[in-house]
Amino acid sequence: MEVALTILGVAVTVLAVHGVAGRLGVLSPILLIAVGVAASFVPGVPAVALTPDIVLLGLLPPLLYAAAIRTSLLDVRAHLTPILGLSVGLVLFTAAGVGLLVWLLLPVPYAVAFAAGAVVAPPDAVAATAVARRIGLPRPVVTILEGESLLNDATALVALRTAAAAAGLAIGHGAAQEGPVTWWGAGLDFLWASAGGVAVGAVVYAVLAAVRRRVTDPVADVAISFVAPFTAYLPAELAGVSGVLAVVTTGLLLGHRSMVLQNAPSRLAERTTWTSVTFLLENAVFLLIGLQMAGIVEDVRAGGTSLSASLALGVAVLLVVLVLRPVWIFPFRWVQDRLGRRSGRGGWRPAAVASWAGMRGVVTVAAALLLPPETPYRATFVLVALVVTVGTLLLQGTTLPWLARVLDVRGPDVREDALQRATVLQATTAAGLRTLEGDPDVDEDTERLLREQRTVQVNRVWERLGAARDDDRPTPSEAYRRARLRMLAAERAELLAIRDEGRVDQEVLAEVLAAMDVEESTLQVREARSADLRGSVLRAPDRVASACAHLAEAPQCVVPGTPQGCADCLREGTSWVHLRVCLACGHVGCCDSSPRRHADAHHRASTHPVIRSLEPGELWRWCFVDEVLG
Repeated sequence: MEVALTILGVAVTVLAVHGVAGRLGVLSPILLIAVGVAASFVPGVPAVALTPDIVLLGLLPPLLYAAAIRTSLLDVRAHLTPILGLSVGLVLFTAAGVGLLVWLLLPVPYAVAFAAGAVVAPPDAVAATAVARRIGLPRPVVTILEGESLLNDATALVALRTAAAAAGLAIGHGAAQEGPVTWWGAGLDFLWASAGGVAVGAVVYAVLAAVRRRVTDPVADVAISFVAPFTAYLPAELAGVSGVLAVVTTGLLLGHRSMVLQNAPSRLAERTTWTSVTFLLENAVFLLIGLQMAGIVEDVRAGGTSLSASLALGVAVLLVVLVLRPVWIFPFRWVQDRLGRRSGRGGWRPAAVASWAGMRGVVTVAAALLLPPETPYRATFVLVALVVTVGTLLLQGTTLPWLARVLDVRGPDVREDALQRATVLQATTAAGLRTLEGDPDVDEDTERLLREQRTVQVNRVWERLGAARDDDRPTPSEAYRRARLRMLAAERAELLAIRDEGRVDQEVLAEVLAAMDVEESTLQVREARSADLRGSVLRAPDRVASACAHLAEAPQCVVPGTPQGCADCLREGTSWVHLRVCLACGHVGCCDSSPRRHADAHHRASTHPVIRSLEPGELWRWCFVDEVLG
C-alpha cells in the first residue's frame, strides 16, 4: 500500500506542478526539482530512494527508447560528426577536466577523480531536448542535442566503469580489476562495450521487426513497443556491453522502419501511448531528483565531511562543467569548418546556444549512486552530482531561452515548413492519382470524387502560406474546418442521444465515436499565421527545391501586370486567396485554393511553365510541367 500511495503521490504532484509551471511560464523540470528539494526536508514526507536499479533498469531504457523512435536516423547520420564529437569527445574531455580538479582538491587517486568526472559529464536527454523544443531551436541544433543525449550516457557509464576498475572498485555486475589498467586496455574495453551494444541492438531490432511484420493488432504492437527497450538493454548488460547503445540502436532502427513494419493504427497507438508514458516518466524523474536532497545531505554529514566544503566542491565542479563545454565546442566547430564537414547553417550563434545547452539530469545522479560504498568521499561525490544537476538546470535551463533570443537563434520558419509540406503532399498526391489512370475497377464518378478530395487536401496546405487577408475572410479550408467542427458537435450530440436511449450496441457507438474523434483531432491541428511569426524572406527550402530546365530558364522575378490583384478576378468581380505571377509574361493569377484558379488556367492556355508567389515576403517558384519547387 505504501508503494502504491507513493506512486500515486508522485503522479499527482507531477500533474499539479506541470500545470502550475505552464501558467507561470516556468520550465517544468526546474519547478519539479524545487518542489522535490523542499519536500525532502518536510517532516512526514516519505523518503523516496532513487537507486541505480530504478534509474538504469526502470527509467532509462524506456526514456531512451521513446526518444530514439522519435529521432530521425537520417538526421543523426547527416550530423554524425558533431554528435560523436559531443557524445564521445566532450564527455571524455569533461571527465578528464573535472577529474583533474577533483584530484587537485581531494586526496584521492586520479582514477577515482576521473570516475567522479564521468559522473557529471553527460548532459541529460530529457532536459536538453525538452528545453530545446520548448524554446524552438533550429532543427540541426535540436538533432545534434538529441543525438548527443542519446549516446553520451553510454560513453559516461563505460568511462565510469573503466575508471572504477582502474581504482580497484567494482561497479554493477562487474568485478574489481586486478592489476594495472592501461590506456590501451581501457580503449579496447570502450570499443568492445560500444560495438557490442550496437550489435545487440541490431539483433534485437531484427527479431522485433520479424515479429512486427506479422502483428496487425495495435494493442499487441504497443505491447511489443513496451518490451523492446528492456529486450535490448538487459541482454546487452548481461553480456558486458553498453545497454544504452543497444536501446538507442533498436529504437532508431524501429523508428526508421515504422512505415514498413507497422500499419497506420499501430503507429498512431504507439505514438499516443508513448507520449503519455514519457510525460509521466520524464517529469517524475526531476521530482525524484529533488527528493534525494535531504538524504544526500544527511549522508555527507554522517561521512564526517564538512557540508560547506562538499557544497563548495560542487560549485567548483559546476563552474568547470559550464566552462569546458564551450571550450570544446568552439574549437571542434572550427576544425569542422576547416575540413568542410560542418553540418547546418547559421554561423557561430547556433554553436553558442548548443554550448549552453548542457543540462544534467537523472543519469548523473544515478551514476553517482553507482559508486560502491568503499569509494573515497562517495557521499561528497553524490552531493556534487546533485549540485551540478540542479545548478545546470537552474543556470542553463532558465537562461537558454534568453540567450537564443539575444543571438536571434530561432526554430524553423513555419512558412518554410508549410512550403515543404505542400511540396511533399503535392508529390505524394500525384503519385496516388496516377494509379487511377486506366484502372478498370475505378469508374469515372469515383475517380472524379477522389481527385476532388485530394486536390482539396493539397490546397489546404498551400493556403497556410501567404499574408493574412485584410478583410478577415477565412480561406476555403478554414471555412470548411469551422463548418465541419460545428457539424461534428451536432453529430456527437445526436450520438449521445442514441446512446442514452439504448437503441444501439455500445461497441458500434464506440467505433463511430472513434472515427469522429480522429477527424476532429485532425481538424483542430492549426498553425499560427506565418506572417505574425517571421519577417524573413521565404524561399524554396534546399531540401525540397529541385532543378528542372524550366526553372533554370525562368527569371527570378518579373514586373507583374496587375500588382493590385488577379487580373481575371478583377475583371470578373470574384475574389482570390493568394496571388501568383507568371514568370514568362507577368500575368497575375489566383492560386488553386481560389474559386476560379486563374493561375492554373493561364498556364493551360499559354503553356507558360513557371510561376512565382506574389505574396509579401515569398520568393519561391513553381513549375507546372514538372510539378517541382524551385
